[in-house]
Amino acid sequence: MNVPTRILQVGIDSEPDVVMVRQRARQISALLGFGVQDQVRVATAVSEVARCAYGRLAGGRAQFALDLQAQPQRLSVTIRADGGALRPVALPPGVEAESPLLQFENAIVTAERLMDGCSVQPGAEPGLHVTMHKELGPRQQLDHAGLDRLAAVLAASPVQNTYAEMQQQNRELGSALAELRQRQDDLLALTRELEDTNRGVVALYAEIEEKAERLRKADEMKSRFLSNTSHELRTPLSSIRALAKLLLDRMDGELTVEQERQVGFIASAASDLSELVNDLLDLAKIEAGKVELTIAPIDIGNLFSALKGMLRPLARNPTMVELVFVAPPQPQLLLSDEGKVAQILRNFISNALKFTEAGQITVELRASDDPDHVTFAVSDTGIGISADNLQLIFEEFSQIEHPLQRRSKGTGLGLPLCRKLATLLGGAVDVSSEAGAGSTFFLRLPRQFEPGDGDRGSL
Repeated sequence: MNVPTRILQVGIDSEPDVVMVRQRARQISALLGFGVQDQVRVATAVSEVARCAYGRLAGGRAQFALDLQAQPQRLSVTIRADGGALRPVALPPGVEAESPLLQFENAIVTAERLMDGCSVQPGAEPGLHVTMHKELGPRQQLDHAGLDRLAAVLAASPVQNTYAEMQQQNRELGSALAELRQRQDDLLALTRELEDTNRGVVALYAEIEEKAERLRKADEMKSRFLSNTSHELRTPLSSIRALAKLLLDRMDGELTVEQERQVGFIASAASDLSELVNDLLDLAKIEAGKVELTIAPIDIGNLFSALKGMLRPLARNPTMVELVFVAPPQPQLLLSDEGKVAQILRNFISNALKFTEAGQITVELRASDDPDHVTFAVSDTGIGISADNLQLIFEEFSQIEHPLQRRSKGTGLGLPLCRKLATLLGGAVDVSSEAGAGSTFFLRLPRQFEPGDGDRGSL
């Protein structure tokens, strides 16, 4: 147990002694390097407890000590009064005396607020034993030699009379009031600044809400325009495709080689444009919230079989590119919209077929740590995607520059549509790829779709 080294002890047998204790507390605090405010705090706390000891009991004394072993070091002040009769306190006419117990409680509360620690030692009534401490800063640390020098300076320091102490207290009070006034002014200025800031924030929010409303209306107009335009274009495009097919089927007679080639161009362009119109219409429906989901159990094995029969003929060179569907080892059921799930996987597989010249495309159900979700994966050995373009491909009308891309023209809407459809189903799409090393597209869906999942779908 550390035993503090005593600096000074002062008896508390009279009112001037209470003043002396306050003076010594301030002097010692100053010699230890405390700031002016801390000096006032220590002096006030010590004098309040000393006044309480003198007012209640006889034989009081105050001991100032420094705990050199503590980390950090600290000034310790112990005030004791061992007993004796209560002193009569002379008060001005009309002023009621404060009870000794209330006076003591107020003094302890003051000490606890102004010091770093305050403890009351239990003892036989009516004795009093209070210990307070104030920690020294890193630059205030002393050794025994420094403590001896402090004691010497303290011994040579005179003790002021009561009148001088009152003047000192008045100066301290004036300084405290000035600081309080400054803080009040600073607080008032800060309050005004906050009021101005709040007005600016309110105005900014109003402006943001206005812009958000304009954007919402613009988005509605865009969706309406896309929907109307798509509907208007589908009929003539269907007619063009039908007429081109009739010509290519020689329904109106034979065609020359050049005519067949030109009609083939017409049919191909009409097919591409029809695909674009369908994608635009699907996007417009999703953004307008007009997509209706048909939720029913899906047998994943049957889904793979249907996709295999539908997409295998699309391979440009079946001898060079193998399309493999890995059926689940056990029957797997998924409660979702089969048409939307098939549309997403069909888009993934179509892209893989377009950008894979040789190798293998694998469609499988990946193992998942979450039993409440399933993960589809479509992997290919195609051209791959650089890290800079991984998220770009999910933006509308965005396409990556590559010779195969120019050969396999697309709308740039397929993957953004897949992302929106997956979100609508409460799931997400993602991609893992490296330029020149192929790609893997993932579709993660809840095993059982529930209303509201589409609001929580995220990537």
